[in-house]
Amino acid sequence: MSSNNMETGQNENPRPLWHMVVVASIVAGIQFGWALQLSLLTPYVQTLGVPYVWVSFIWLCGPISGLLVQPIVGYSSDRCTSRIGRRRSFIVVGACFVALSVFFIGFAKDIGHRVGDSLHSPTKPRAVAIFVIGFWILDVANNMLQGPCRAFLADLSADDHKRMRIANGWFSFFMAIGNILGYAAGSFSNIHKLVPFTLTTACDVYCANLKTCFLIDIVFLMSVTIIAITTVKETPLVSKEAPDGDEGGSSFAFIRELVSAFKTLKKPMWILLLVTCLNWIAWFPFLLYDTDWMGVQVYGGNVKGSVNQQKLFEQGVRAGALGLMINSFVLAFVSLGLEPVSRLIGGVKNLWGVVNFILAACLAGTVGVTKLAEAWRNKLGPQSLPHPPINIKGYALALFGLLGIPLAVTFSIPFALASIYCSDAGAGQGLSLGLLNLSIVIPQMIISVVSGHLGAAFGGRNLPSFVLGSIVPVISAFLAIFALPNPKNQVSLNLGSATAGH
Repeated sequence: MSSNNMETGQNENPRPLWHMVVVASIVAGIQFGWALQLSLLTPYVQTLGVPYVWVSFIWLCGPISGLLVQPIVGYSSDRCTSRIGRRRSFIVVGACFVALSVFFIGFAKDIGHRVGDSLHSPTKPRAVAIFVIGFWILDVANNMLQGPCRAFLADLSADDHKRMRIANGWFSFFMAIGNILGYAAGSFSNIHKLVPFTLTTACDVYCANLKTCFLIDIVFLMSVTIIAITTVKETPLVSKEAPDGDEGGSSFAFIRELVSAFKTLKKPMWILLLVTCLNWIAWFPFLLYDTDWMGVQVYGGNVKGSVNQQKLFEQGVRAGALGLMINSFVLAFVSLGLEPVSRLIGGVKNLWGVVNFILAACLAGTVGVTKLAEAWRNKLGPQSLPHPPINIKGYALALFGLLGIPLAVTFSIPFALASIYCSDAGAGQGLSLGLLNLSIVIPQMIISVVSGHLGAAFGGRNLPSFVLGSIVPVISAFLAIFALPNPKNQVSLNLGSATAGH
């Protein structure tokens, strides 16, 4: 959509910095819930009786909602003429849907028990149905929130590039804060004691901990959202002059504009989309199964085994949440140094290539850590159920930490480069973000379909997907270094930061 066709709703001058900080803080509430999803929900859904091989299909909602919802929301928010503002309207609705979805997820076992699920049956079909509904609503709501928040920051910056870099730097900072808080909450074994009513007949300690974490997330997200939308006013889009051909309806106009945007993409942008796609084929299996890997293959637990095996599994999951918290600290620290480092090694494409080799080495390292843990348990015999020794736990947590380096790049460089390559495309802020998001969600859909069956076929549970993930970054590294052009003018790499499929 051309800026000549409608008023932008932006101020002529950039807003004060504190406005941008307050708006950026919303992402901390979003990431708090996303961190809980990544660290706790894959193990939790198995306690409902869903077989491991089918767990990945539940996660399809993230990429599907990202594929459909984020471009549509971005396009709609570019044109929204609500009196409270085009971005704030979607932020308010998204926050309310997050609260509703989190209630369904946290109370799935209780509601399922009330409507007929047996406490003694390993499979709880009604709870599974309620959980899946809540989970899908949550991912749709996250996509309704994150895109408009990022676009709102661009509006407040009023096309001032320096302000844009500062605003998105704060966005990245609050992403890390939300991750740290979410993973920290997920790693505590007795957090349910803060809200005693969460422990019920149908909901055990693990379930109560998850329920408490999500209730905290509701309060946190709603607090930062209310503060942002009441203190930072938005200039409404007061007039809209539709481009020729829009009379056929807004849905047709959206599809036509999306197709037009793809047709105008230049070669550098297509290479960027390919490298981003390959990166997420590598990342998504680990993000999906990292805590499950810790619980089963590092700690030797079993969600459906004996009491001791279940205890080991839960301890491994909490250790995985601790690893993800360490990962977030590294992510926050490394993000601050990406720009000077890229200058030292010849540009952003070289930096992206180098860290892709780090990503490949870390994912391959999960195989080595798993073999060490299995050798330790085999040495002690099948009757022993010990924790892995400190060195094995240290190796596993070190992998989590090292993965924060390529994750910082993955969350920054693609969005920074896309902002340059698409600067002349004429699309609105929301639609532009949706285009890049397609190269993230499509590989997630592929991995969601094949990863569970891949693990079952090769008898390695998570490892086959991790091995695949260790190969693909090598290809993307060479593409980034040798095929991706450097921008003529280097920009701050804090221009973009997001979680795939939101």
